[in-house]
This record gives sequence, C-alpha cells and structure tokens, in this order.
Amino acid sequence: MTRNVVISGGGTGIGLAAAHAFAADGDRVLLLGRRAEVLEKAGVPGALTYAADLSKPRGVRGAERFVAAEFGTVDVLIHGAGGAGYLEPKVDSDEPLDVVLHDWALNFGLNTLTAVLLTEALKDRLAEPGGRVLFLGSIAAYRGSGRAAYAAAKAALHPYAHALARQLGPRGVTVNVVAPGYVEGTGFFGDALTEERRAQRVAETLNGRAGTPGDVAATLHWLASPGAGHITSQIIQVNGGAERGH
Repeated sequence: MTRNVVISGGGTGIGLAAAHAFAADGDRVLLLGRRAEVLEKAGVPGALTYAADLSKPRGVRGAERFVAAEFGTVDVLIHGAGGAGYLEPKVDSDEPLDVVLHDWALNFGLNTLTAVLLTEALKDRLAEPGGRVLFLGSIAAYRGSGRAAYAAAKAALHPYAHALARQLGPRGVTVNVVAPGYVEGTGFFGDALTEERRAQRVAETLNGRAGTPGDVAATLHWLASPGAGHITSQIIQVNGGAERGH
C-alpha cells in the first residue's frame, strides 16, 4: 500500500537518504526545507517539495495547507530538519550574553521548534492506526557536545516524544527518536571538522567506521514498517557502539 511520507530537512543528508528509501518503496514523499533550490535538486523520484521555515508558525501553517491539499492523511512524519548552527550567520554583537542567547535560541529553533510545531500542526492528520512519527535526535543528547545548546535542543525531543507517544498511542500511532552518532556525508559540520576530530569520532565506535546517512535512513525506514508496530516511546541509537544504551 502506498503511504504518504512527510520529511523535514528532506533535501540533504539523512533526510534525503530517508526520502530515497521511502520513494524506492513506491511511497509518496513530500520534502520540506528552507531552501527551495536545494529541495528541487534533491532528485527523489516523484517527490513533492515545499519550502518553508518550520521554526515559525507561518511557515508551518503553509506546509500544513500544502499537506492537506496534496496528501490529506500522513502515514509517516519524519523530522530531519536541524543542525548545530555551524552554517548560520553569527550574531552582530560583542555582548557575551547576546552571543549565548543567539546560540541557544538558534539551536532550539532549528532542532526543537521545527519538530514540535510541525508535529502539532499535522498530528490530527496522522493515519490511525498505523501512523508513525520519527524524530532525528543525536548522540549529543546523551553525552553533550562542543555546542551545549545543540545537545540540549536534541535532548528536549526525548520528553516530547514520550509525551506524544502516550497521547497518540490509543490511536495506533507510534512515536520514536533515532539518535545517530558521527555521520559522514552530510553538511552538518560545514568546514568545522578537522581530520583529527574526525579520527577521534571514528575511534569511539566498536566497528571502526563512521556512520552514513543510509545507516540512519534504514533505521527510520524499519521503524515506519508494520514490523515495528509495537515499538514506541523509544530512543534508538545508531552510532556503531560509540555510546551504549541506557
């Protein structure tokens, strides 16, 4: 059966890999993101695109109207939008607290609000039973990172996912978080990752390699399958053993 799949951050990285995985099954895929030109160049067969800033209610309401017109019902909602702010403009201020405020507001906007606002807008459209909500978390939520604001923003998804799973469970909808470790082949770090830091991250794994967008996409794809119908309110780590389960 063809499913309707909505993926934020669907034009690059893990979101794009997930889009290809679902499209290969014949599902109808909608890619959401801020940059229309990136979405249009994604090359996902048959995919629809809609550009919006999902950290703002106005952008989310536009996406909601598009989903209503094109899909009606949403079978799978994947939140791939996010980032640590490496590629965002810096705050134009020498006041240290202005810098802190900008960093924390930026990271919660990119990683938490994009997911929460889009979910709240679309949760009444989720298929029941069988709907799936999947958040993209991070190993940083467990161990912190060089950007504390990013780690905190990703950690904030955990209690929200648990509360949402409890709320939507009676409707037959599951809610889970997939938390990757170090993943290559994305624009996450921009030019900020040195070869030494890369080697350190790979060395933390038990299988001696970096993760790929396809590794995470495969996990998302499985969690959206009928076989994962009794898995909900879980944080699934995909990190080669760099961080163990809790």
